[in-house]
Amino acid sequence: MTIKEVINSDDRKEFLLLPLQLYKNSRQWIRPLDKEIESVFDPEKNKSFRSGECVRWILKNESSVTIGRIAAFYDNKIVNKGNDQPTGGVGFFECINDRSAAFLLFDQCKQWLQSKGMEAMDGPVNFGNRDRWWGLLVEGFDREPNYQCNYNPPYYKDFFEAYGFQVYFYQLTLGRKVNGPLDEKLYLKAKLVASDPSYKFEYLPKKDWGTLAGKIKEVYNKAWANRGEIPELTDQQAKLIVKQMKPIMDERLIWFGYYNGEPIAFLLALPEVNQIFKHVNGKLDFFGKLKFLWHSLLKTNRKAFGVLFGVVPTHQGKGVDGAIIEAFREVHQNQYKRYDEFELNWIGDFNTKMIRTCEQINAAEVKRHATYRKLFDASKPFKRFPIK
Repeated sequence: MTIKEVINSDDRKEFLLLPLQLYKNSRQWIRPLDKEIESVFDPEKNKSFRSGECVRWILKNESSVTIGRIAAFYDNKIVNKGNDQPTGGVGFFECINDRSAAFLLFDQCKQWLQSKGMEAMDGPVNFGNRDRWWGLLVEGFDREPNYQCNYNPPYYKDFFEAYGFQVYFYQLTLGRKVNGPLDEKLYLKAKLVASDPSYKFEYLPKKDWGTLAGKIKEVYNKAWANRGEIPELTDQQAKLIVKQMKPIMDERLIWFGYYNGEPIAFLLALPEVNQIFKHVNGKLDFFGKLKFLWHSLLKTNRKAFGVLFGVVPTHQGKGVDGAIIEAFREVHQNQYKRYDEFELNWIGDFNTKMIRTCEQINAAEVKRHATYRKLFDASKPFKRFPIK
């Protein structure tokens, strides 16, 4: 077996096409858009290159057939944030069911990251934000992956754990039918907040989408940026998030909570576009765009996907979470009736407050991913991500 760095168009093609062979008999796997995978490795499109490096490889057998792929990377902004040691990452791993092949790929990443001063590696993760391509699927193989979420065969878990990766944290995907009751506790929270006229909860109409990036940044940084390894969202990053979401946004899925006019909570969801992208086979070319438009016009997608949910610390514990969810429920159960299913973006098992909130909407765990960590010095104690 031979490892080759991806450096030319033929290598990139092999990197992109390998999953088609691995998943040709899978009914659940949905091919990601080629251009979105490639954008991760494009310094012009991925701002993580400004403070880090990334390299990827393909693995070929004795017949020069590609049988594996992987990428390794580090971002100097976060290698030490919340870590006891400089930590890089590996991702975009795909491999035939051969442990020796998988270990060759892991060894290549380890050696490269060590040469860059890293002492551990997380995987499979993304060279960029955690909202995409993050974690190894370990439960829920019977369900289709959501947009920019990893799907993989069960045997990958054995590869990671046999190599010495340990679970750093689990990522829980919770889902439910749109129709159906909420937990009584949420109704009580919503009623409590309704008695204070300083609070207001509403979806953001399309005419006001110019303010969306600023609102997202304000709530996100107050709600999450003080947590361990999670960096603050910049103006540019917030604008990029909105730019990427905008072509598919539905105004009735974009919700904010306000206190005296200031944004203090959000519930951001999108139509789950993998339900449309599964018809374009990874290519958003002319025919792919026609298929996307056709399915969009016919509204064949009946599933919504929760992207972000958060409340700033000063308003936590006051019932704001219940109030914004109740406002969302009222519109989608009694007025809009556009979606049948709702799944939430993954929630770390360390985020017990958010898990409790999701349980109150009667959402059940439908998928589980694992973020693994491998310490290069096995004699050092392994520390799991702390439970909050």
